[in-house]
Amino acid sequence: QVQLVESGGGLVQAGGSLRLSCVDTRGTFNNDPIGWFRQAPGKERQFVAVISWTGSTTFYADSVKGRFTISRDNAKNTVYLQMNSLKPEDTAVYHCAHLEGGSWKDSSAYDYWGQGTQVTVSS
Repeated sequence: QVQLVESGGGLVQAGGSLRLSCVDTRGTFNNDPIGWFRQAPGKERQFVAVISWTGSTTFYADSVKGRFTISRDNAKNTVYLQMNSLKPEDTAVYHCAHLEGGSWKDSSAYDYWGQGTQVTVSS
């Protein structure tokens, strides 16, 4: 079983950077891909990025491509989301999730979720 805990959120000005972390407190993410999603108030949960177990394969939403980078350190049971050139529209609660199977863009393909970390970008 996987238990995910996010950290690293906060308040930042537009153009700034944040690095989010996602730790599996029970082990090694079951050796599976891990994704990041975000949800803004009144909006649907949105796919952000996903990374394979080895880290060799990554995919990003068009809205964050070139600004965000997903990476992982399996020795530390941690997946990171480096967010640069932040915009006010990036404001949301960010969740990491374990990919159980199916389309990596679809939130229904993920079975374990962290509680989320708030990211607020001021203009």
